[in-house]
Amino acid sequence: MIEAGGANGRTLTSYPSIRTDLRNAGANVVDEEVARDGNLITSRSPDDLPAFCSAIVELFGQAGEAP
Repeated sequence: MIEAGGANGRTLTSYPSIRTDLRNAGANVVDEEVARDGNLITSRSPDDLPAFCSAIVELFGQAGEAP
């Protein structure tokens, strides 16, 4: 994502070890279980998997709704 320029302007979360790389690529990095930016969902670690899965289910549930 960084190499492709996809992090620029996005709100993301990640392992602490790559946060500096994301910031340098133009991302707004937050230290939260889950960060959702449009259809992009990121989480920090496997410990956050329950929150990550809930966010994905919520996003998929909205897919059938009218804008």
